[in-house]
Amino acid sequence: MSRKFSLSLGLAAAVFSTFSLIAAAPAQAADKLVIAATPVPHAEILEFVKPILAKEGVDLQVKVFTDYIQPAVQTNEKRVDGNFFLHQPYLNEFKKNHKNDIEVVITKVHVEPFAGYSTKYKKLADLPDGATIAIPNDPSNSGRALLLLSRQGLLKLKDPTNISATQKDIIDNPKHLKFKELEAATLPRVLNQVDLALINTNYAIEAKLNPVKDSLFIEDANSPYANLLVARPDNKDSAAVKKLAIALNSPEVKKFIEEKYKGAVVPAF
Repeated sequence: MSRKFSLSLGLAAAVFSTFSLIAAAPAQAADKLVIAATPVPHAEILEFVKPILAKEGVDLQVKVFTDYIQPAVQTNEKRVDGNFFLHQPYLNEFKKNHKNDIEVVITKVHVEPFAGYSTKYKKLADLPDGATIAIPNDPSNSGRALLLLSRQGLLKLKDPTNISATQKDIIDNPKHLKFKELEAATLPRVLNQVDLALINTNYAIEAKLNPVKDSLFIEDANSPYANLLVARPDNKDSAAVKKLAIALNSPEVKKFIEEKYKGAVVPAF
């Protein structure tokens, strides 16, 4: 065997060995990011961005909840990396009642216009004296409901701009309306038991209600209630969280929201 041929074989062997090592090396693991969310539209939007994030090396996992407490609690307890379900007034109230809350806002994503629904009446003018109205029982959304009722002329508040208003702030109730404060998730189920219910859009959509077509009245898009992506101080600057924030504010997500929800959910970016 010639020396030249021997060198060629040695070079081929070295190249083969190098490629073998590359092939045997494990692919770099994707960054896992676990986000708590309510089902509609939050989890649906997160599912939409999953493939986008996968290309960016992020394994997005969505943990779905049907209440407004556990997503925040589990974010604080580091059982999830963040959440996507709440708005700033809710977060402010949650922090007042949970002194150890460390949640931080990453970005605004969308607004879900709050609306009033009735299975008994087709027009607000038909609402009878003494009507029973169901509203959410969490402070931020009950205040939101009272503000919306005030804007419809159904009652007067001490301060019609106070997003934390309670029933004690009602100074005029000309129709003698009666209020039932219930957990937000239950409101669609009691709709046929009351005269009017003010329902968060995520729960309305789950119940196959179209806020644009089925409501008697609805908030406009100029609202302080933009839904937020939230994380913690220890991970807010992580690459995975930043990539998720960019994806949620992308033209692709804007188009998805506009086409899928047709005005029932409005992009906030």
